[in-house]
Amino acid sequence: MLELQSIWEANANIRKFARTTPILYSSLLSDDLGFDLMLKAENLQTTNSFKIRGASNCLIKQKKEMPSLNGVVTASSGNHGQAVAYVANKMGVPAVIVMPETAPKAKSRAVSRWNAQIEFCGKTSRERLARSKEIAQQRGYLEIPSYDHPDVISGQGTIGKEILEQVPDVDIILVPIGGGGLISGIATLVKNLRPKTQVIGVEPAGSNSMTVSLDKEEITQLEKTHSIADGLLTMKPGFLTFPLVKKYVDRTMLVSEEEILQAIRLIIEHFKTVPEPSGAVSVAAALKEDWGKGKKVVSVVSGGNFDMDRLPGFITNRS
Repeated sequence: MLELQSIWEANANIRKFARTTPILYSSLLSDDLGFDLMLKAENLQTTNSFKIRGASNCLIKQKKEMPSLNGVVTASSGNHGQAVAYVANKMGVPAVIVMPETAPKAKSRAVSRWNAQIEFCGKTSRERLARSKEIAQQRGYLEIPSYDHPDVISGQGTIGKEILEQVPDVDIILVPIGGGGLISGIATLVKNLRPKTQVIGVEPAGSNSMTVSLDKEEITQLEKTHSIADGLLTMKPGFLTFPLVKKYVDRTMLVSEEEILQAIRLIIEHFKTVPEPSGAVSVAAALKEDWGKGKKVVSVVSGGNFDMDRLPGFITNRS
């Protein structure tokens, strides 16, 4: 199990790369909802995603242990790849990012910006992961998993530390779930320091591997995934993340495609910031329930990377 000390160490490690992101609040919206809804705006993070936290912590720790590191490789739908590319570039380490053939152009452009080599491979996380392992073996590169690694999880856990500092009396924290690294880190910290605070995971209905696995009480692989939330299309939870979610997370929620689109529109209208669909699922979940008068709800908006030419469709699509 993850130790709290590793999150404190990660918090010190990542400060060369990651910033403390703001809590956004709309009094008008909260009045309408009947509870205080706040956003932890990781879409305003370095590389516009929370992924910089885990990537930088992992690379810093691994570089200390392996000073002569040849290079790094990772499989990513985009945000983790961009974070690894950014940190590796700053540290002078070659990087290969294995991305899906369907990756949004904005995410592949962002990876290229940091001088990483991109290899497009298939459409599923299973295909990308297999190719990443091949490259690691062929080139002698270090593989940096996108979620199932203790240093990555510890880095993501620093978000929980910031939330408790920024909203000390938070009642509920809603967190997107892909492979589970983000919520594992946050929940480990929050439940150890503030056990009464609820930590709730959110998945798209079309990519619900964590919910299925929790229901079956074992890691279960989906046959397929589908959602506009491309950063959450994970076939199965991680071997490290699943037991942490099972131990610390209060429950999970599923959101539909239309609910995600509705959340994007609401975030832009009331908070004047733009999330990617994966980052908006936590707000979609917040809108599904009446949490109770005076409750303080923090939704983690995990990222803001997507193709801007798709934005008009996100805003106007009401199917």
